[in-house]
Amino acid sequence: MTRIIGLVGKPNCGKSTFFNASTMAGAEIANYPFTTIKANRGVGFVRVKCACKELGVECKPNHGSCHNGTRLVPIDLLDVAGLVKGAHEGKGLGNQFLDDLRQADALLHIIDSAGATDAEGKPCNPGEHNPVEDVAFLEEEIDLWFLSLLKKDWQKLTREIQQMKKDVAKGLAERFSGLGVTESMIIKAAKDSELNINEPANWDEAGLKQFATKMREISKPILLCANKCDIQEAEKNLKPLEETGNMTIPTSADSELALRRAAEKNLIKYYPGETDFTFEEGLSDEQKKGLTFIKGNVLKKFNGTGVQQALDKAAFEMLDLIAVFPVEDENKYTDKNGNPLPDVHLVPKGTTAKQLAYKIHTDIGDKFICGVNAKTKMKLGADHELKDGDVIKISCSK
Repeated sequence: MTRIIGLVGKPNCGKSTFFNASTMAGAEIANYPFTTIKANRGVGFVRVKCACKELGVECKPNHGSCHNGTRLVPIDLLDVAGLVKGAHEGKGLGNQFLDDLRQADALLHIIDSAGATDAEGKPCNPGEHNPVEDVAFLEEEIDLWFLSLLKKDWQKLTREIQQMKKDVAKGLAERFSGLGVTESMIIKAAKDSELNINEPANWDEAGLKQFATKMREISKPILLCANKCDIQEAEKNLKPLEETGNMTIPTSADSELALRRAAEKNLIKYYPGETDFTFEEGLSDEQKKGLTFIKGNVLKKFNGTGVQQALDKAAFEMLDLIAVFPVEDENKYTDKNGNPLPDVHLVPKGTTAKQLAYKIHTDIGDKFICGVNAKTKMKLGADHELKDGDVIKISCSK
């Protein structure tokens, strides 16, 4: 199953700039609320250690690129409409926002850490708004949305589960399958809420609310991107944002977008996620001045723009993905055309050899015989759990 990272936040916080910097797409950017009306879907990239160095081959990626052993691997991104208070009641673009949010497996909450936009996303003087309030408001809106879905026909639902003698976790997971909620998530949310999973009809209002919050935390983990960190007023807000308990990364989406555009035009040498770049020929004095500011006030000060770091953390720490390299020749590490290490698949930790086969193609999964670890040449059974960096050949029947 493809994992999707959602970009969320109030209007005018820099979501579309972050999206454009991550995908080099052309989402509309403007200094007013609700620039994003429909969700923008695109492909960003996360960094993995390529197997090419270890195996002594020069890889030829079908997608993304490889730079000195660091491979950029595609991952789906979703930039949803800006969220305003009352979204769970349909205010603003609330219904659309929440419907789009169903698709995301992890959330990057893009926050104007400079406090230069008010609660509704309207521009104000830097420092006038407290960005910590944005954290609480977004989490509360999603919690209330989960709660409203939970309470809808709750007594009828629990009665049906009991009458049909259904497993409670399975019954609730069916109800929330459209949100990406699994049985294991239901069980964990109930346990963390100190609720008896076998007696849902006895859960009171406070219990339901706590359960909704835990479901949100487990099924839609959030990383805070303290955007606009290059603005002076943002610095004092970084620690309070970290103290909300969420993983927090200072980001400057404007800077990342500027660097990627300059690199695309061969004005600089820059690779996503790096903390420095080198100037090439052809820059105007104004361009050089702007890029020099980014180098000193963003890259050096914050150890990067934060955009790539946020994507990497979402993929590998929040979604717990690993990278595996499927090949057809386990001796030369190539596909049928002789291309070394052409593909990388991002799969959840715990994925088996047979599950990888199905991810490559349904027919390959159906005809699966065994896997082969190309590094060790050992045969792998259907239930063998893959490890990060594995290079795998799938053998199947004709």
